Amino acid sequence: MTGELRLVANVSLLFAEVPYLQRFARAASAGFTAVETWWPWPSAVPSSSEVDDFVAAISEAGVSLTGLNLFAGDMSGGERGIVSNPARREEFAANLDLVVAIAERTGCPAFNALYGQRTPGGDPAEEDAVAREQLATATRRLGQAGGTVLVEPLGRGLNGAYPLTTAADGARVVEQARADTGADTIGLLFDTFHLTTSGDDLKRVIDTHGSLIAHVQLADAPGRGQPGTGDVDFAGVLEHLWQSGYRGNVACEYKPTVPTEESLAWVEGVPHLGW
Repeated sequence: MTGELRLVANVSLLFAEVPYLQRFARAASAGFTAVETWWPWPSAVPSSSEVDDFVAAISEAGVSLTGLNLFAGDMSGGERGIVSNPARREEFAANLDLVVAIAERTGCPAFNALYGQRTPGGDPAEEDAVAREQLATATRRLGQAGGTVLVEPLGRGLNGAYPLTTAADGARVVEQARADTGADTIGLLFDTFHLTTSGDDLKRVIDTHGSLIAHVQLADAPGRGQPGTGDVDFAGVLEHLWQSGYRGNVACEYKPTVPTEESLAWVEGVPHLGW
């Protein structure tokens, strides 16, 4: 199958039938040529052997790494990023050092820097100032390594006091970082599940913020299953993205309701998509 927008497998959610490091080969067997992942380890700086095993699994599977989340804290415990947390500056800096090293080893081009929830008793203005500083640093450093930082709004009501819930929220942060750095190596992550959950009209988002969209992730809403399990008009959204000039990757970042390979049946017949 050929097409203009490359489909990417998010192996943090897809191919969960097998252990994590086996998912890269499983993705390749299903036809994917590229993968993305959330931060794979419970700490900001895992051991060098763990990083080596991760890079080796990608290489041995014959796929390219096209997306990696920065360390986002205890995701299973509900945390969604540390970028804006003043108490975790050193942890962020150490993680960014490692992410840059991984970028240089793998050629990965996109890095999702989850903003982080408001901290209990914290000062939102201070947290936003910290996030602005750290996103500017990440934009400069990852840009030098050939990467783009992604800013992701998350579904309203799903992630605690996460302050970026709409495309307009994310766009404001992206535009500020571009102004601060003079670089365009930071962009908006367009996630169909999260934006729909927050009440955004997906086609209107494309019309309004299309020039800022640097990456696309697909999951249906409600439920976050594969396309066809909810209410999102994926064919229409993808056509609108194409007409807007978007030519980046499109990641399957959904929770399959059937075995992962079966969940990919929706791809057939959708225009502008390929492996």
